[in-house]
Amino acid sequence: MDSDSIWIVGAARSGKTTRLIEQFCIWSQSVKPLSAKMSSRLGSGRRRIGQTGPAILVLAANGDNRLELADRITVATQGKYAFDSTTPFGFFEEEVILFWPLLVQSLDLRAQFPLRLQPETELELATRLWRRELDEGILRQTGVSPNRMVRRTLDLLQLAAVSCRPVEEIPSILEEGFAGESGSTSLWAGMGELLGRWREWCLTRGFLTYGIICELYWRYLLQDTTYQQHLADRYQAVIADDVDDYPAISRYLFEFMLDRGAVGAFAYNPDGGVRLGLGADTEYMAGLETRCNLVENLDTEAGLAPEIGEVVVNLAIDSYIFYPLGLSLPGSVRSLQTTSRAQLLRETAEIIADAVKSKAVQPQEIAVIAPGMDAIARYSLTEILARDSIAAESLNDQRPLSSTPAIRALLTLLALVYPGLGRLLNRDAVAEMLIVLGTQKHHPGETEGEEEGDNPKSKIPNPKSIDPVRAGLIADHCFCPDLDRPQLLPITAFPRWDRLGHRAAAAYEQIVAWIEEQRSQQQQRLLPSPISLLDRAIQKFLISDRYLPYDQLAALRELMETATHYWQIDGRMQRVELTTGGNSETIARFIQLLRQGTVTANPFPVRPDGAAASAVTLANIFQYRSSRRAHKWHFWLDAGSHLWLSGGAATLFGAPLFLRSQLGRPWQTEDETEAGEQRLRRILLDLLSRCSLLYLCHSELAVSGQEQTGPLLPLIHTSVSYQRSIDR
Repeated sequence: MDSDSIWIVGAARSGKTTRLIEQFCIWSQSVKPLSAKMSSRLGSGRRRIGQTGPAILVLAANGDNRLELADRITVATQGKYAFDSTTPFGFFEEEVILFWPLLVQSLDLRAQFPLRLQPETELELATRLWRRELDEGILRQTGVSPNRMVRRTLDLLQLAAVSCRPVEEIPSILEEGFAGESGSTSLWAGMGELLGRWREWCLTRGFLTYGIICELYWRYLLQDTTYQQHLADRYQAVIADDVDDYPAISRYLFEFMLDRGAVGAFAYNPDGGVRLGLGADTEYMAGLETRCNLVENLDTEAGLAPEIGEVVVNLAIDSYIFYPLGLSLPGSVRSLQTTSRAQLLRETAEIIADAVKSKAVQPQEIAVIAPGMDAIARYSLTEILARDSIAAESLNDQRPLSSTPAIRALLTLLALVYPGLGRLLNRDAVAEMLIVLGTQKHHPGETEGEEEGDNPKSKIPNPKSIDPVRAGLIADHCFCPDLDRPQLLPITAFPRWDRLGHRAAAAYEQIVAWIEEQRSQQQQRLLPSPISLLDRAIQKFLISDRYLPYDQLAALRELMETATHYWQIDGRMQRVELTTGGNSETIARFIQLLRQGTVTANPFPVRPDGAAASAVTLANIFQYRSSRRAHKWHFWLDAGSHLWLSGGAATLFGAPLFLRSQLGRPWQTEDETEAGEQRLRRILLDLLSRCSLLYLCHSELAVSGQEQTGPLLPLIHTSVSYQRSIDR
């Protein structure tokens, strides 16, 4: 194997990933290829059992990029060579779990299999553990809600771990960094004390979080000589794409592997750093270049970046000193300006519809990007485009599970079957459940007594057997509230039940009968768990006679994965503490957790199978940049918003203080301004590299009614104003 490590530098879409794949093909020649029979039998992208040749570790910045990179390597090598494909955190998690016995021995932990806590479960358990401190105001910051304060505190553990700083140093880092602003010495000390207690509490019960996993890896596992030998024996090469998005802990791993004789190929984008503010340390990772013997600079620039990139950046950041007289951007940059945002959304959708109908561009070649793609924008654009039969796809839409009607209906069903949950039910929730679950198979020309066909899904299901009006009437007259045993009475409890119609009455009676059957089985202990009930309900009412679209199926899978994880954690808690409440209390906490609007993890796999949909992509800046996609046409929505200059939700509290270059220095206003300008520069150059035609969509007034005076206004004023030739 070639002994020279390679550092590949280039802008977005300059060919860095392609170059990494080429290097993999070269290095993989020293890996023993699989036979054709084994290659077709086993999935690609994983190290094979019994492999005798050296393995190659392939890393990508996130799960979606990992899948795409693994697929491209498999195609390039025809699936002949073995490799481990993962993300940095995925690697740390796998290693900690795989070598857990070493940690049990070195830290004197209880010998039990570790369980990974999802963020929503982590937040709930930490809130319960810190309840006294929250009530006493020890963990309080002006203008920050208790839940948000808990999340901030947990994020500090994560930031310290990925920057390889001990949890004990968190108070001093905060005190030095904020220098008396945004908090107090007592607050920082309280946060540090609570995090130490949380860490000990989790390790005692075998719970792992993102922060705890990373701390265990760099602080203990990577220092263990037994593990070091195993790691050196397993990998002789590492290929890492987009290392500008990796945390500092990744450099520790790479340097250890290089010191032990492995070779590496690393791709770096100076204008990347999408996850800067979420734990990534772009500047520190750039220092890895000194460990590489070969440095390749890819000068290829894509999209609009080579033509107008620097001009756009100067206009946006230094417009007060850089504003050449008579400057105008080329025709490939157009502006759409309206007074109100509602008008802006309508005209943006109409321009897209006109372009698609004139065949100037295909829907899948269009992306609408905003600094904050709110629900109003998503709904408006989707509905207006749907009038012209144009689909719109939200990219990695992070919405609460409770925003899906089917999920809310299933939670209501849980409260009806299990005892002691009547306080979680009301008339409106029951009515919605009846609407969602009250669909009966109905086929054109079907007569009473007609046998169902062998494939009921091939027949056309009736959209709804119980409409909102009938559901409301039934809930008013047939729902009997009770704290312990709420009931759905027979349809005859409604004096004029005959006016509901046969189909609605039959659908309701079927729901009531099913609920009573599940109650009976629950009382006889024949219902294994609430997870089984959810699965039965989904099979019975939601997928038995129809094919659901991908987004609805993903929501159901997300619910099942979340519920499975929740009860797995609850089972561990009951075995360890023996003081938690019964099943009904656990169900109540689960229902309340989801109804609070908790956003749960995306289900696995994270992308639908099959060809990409012919749909317009809707995304916020962070989602779009993370996906590394490119589209022919870009529409930058809310181009006049000040949010282009702020990190928003893509920046964790205190994140800059944990950058390796910032440790020990106070975070000043000047630092904040410079960081915002550098972030805007990276955003503009990155997005311009991913399109060939740009629309700057600006409304004078924001949703709040305030005038928009964001940093991109100079771009809007110097671009060609677009006027639609067809008025609707």
